[in-house]
Amino acid sequence: MAPAPGPDPEGAPLLVACALGIERLALRAGGRAAPYGPVTVLRTGMGPRAAERAVGRALAEPTTAGAAVVATGFCAGLLPGMNPGDLVVATEARDPRGTVVCAGTAELTAALGRAVPGRTVHTGLLTGSDHVVRGTERAELRATGAVAVDMESAATLWTAVHTVPGPGAGTGPPPAGAPRSPYPGGPRPVAAVRVIVDAPEHELVRIGTVRGGISAFRVLRAVLPAFHDWHRSLLLPRR
Repeated sequence: MAPAPGPDPEGAPLLVACALGIERLALRAGGRAAPYGPVTVLRTGMGPRAAERAVGRALAEPTTAGAAVVATGFCAGLLPGMNPGDLVVATEARDPRGTVVCAGTAELTAALGRAVPGRTVHTGLLTGSDHVVRGTERAELRATGAVAVDMESAATLWTAVHTVPGPGAGTGPPPAGAPRSPYPGGPRPVAAVRVIVDAPEHELVRIGTVRGGISAFRVLRAVLPAFHDWHRSLLLPRR
C-alpha cells in the first residue's frame, strides 16, 4: 500500500469565513495577496444554519478540504468598557452542541497587535446565538463566562472541526490513506476573531452607531495579515 501523501505546508489553504457582504468587502479591501499560501474569503450568510451549510460545502471542495478555518466579522461585546473597534480573539467558541477550542490564540493575539497597533484585544469565550442580543440578555451571557457573542462563529468552528479533510469530506474519522494534515499540531486548526461593533455602553439602537460601525469596518479591513501570520505559525515544526 502506498503511504499517505505527506504534508505540503506551502500549499496549505486558509479559509476565512464571514457572514455579511460588508465584512467580506472589508477583508478583501485589506489585502488581496496570500503570502503564505492560498486564502479563500467565504461569505456564509447570517445565522448558524447558514454558516454550517456554507462552511460544510466549502470544506468539501478539493481546494479547501484541508484548510485551517478562521471565523471573523463583527460581534457584540458583553463586558463593560468594551468599545466599537475593539478586537476579540476567542480561546473557545460555544453553542448548544458544545465547545470548540481555538488554536494558536497567543500567536494570533500577538499578530493582531502588530496588524492593528493601539487597538484593544480581548481574549476569552465567544458564545453563539441565533438572534441579535440586546439589553438584559447581555448580562445573562456574561454571567456564563462569555466575553462576546455573534451568530456564526461557533457554528463555523463546530462544522470545521467535525468535517474530515480530503476527498468526499464529511464527518467522522479520516478514511484510510487520507492525506496527512500539514499542521504539526494535528487536525484542522480553527480560530475566531471578531471586531466589536456593539457593546453594553454602545448598543446599536443608540446614537453613535454609524461612527462605531465605521471604526469596526476599518479594523476588520486590517486583520487579514494577522490571519496569515497565525496560519504560518501553525505550519512551523513544533519543538
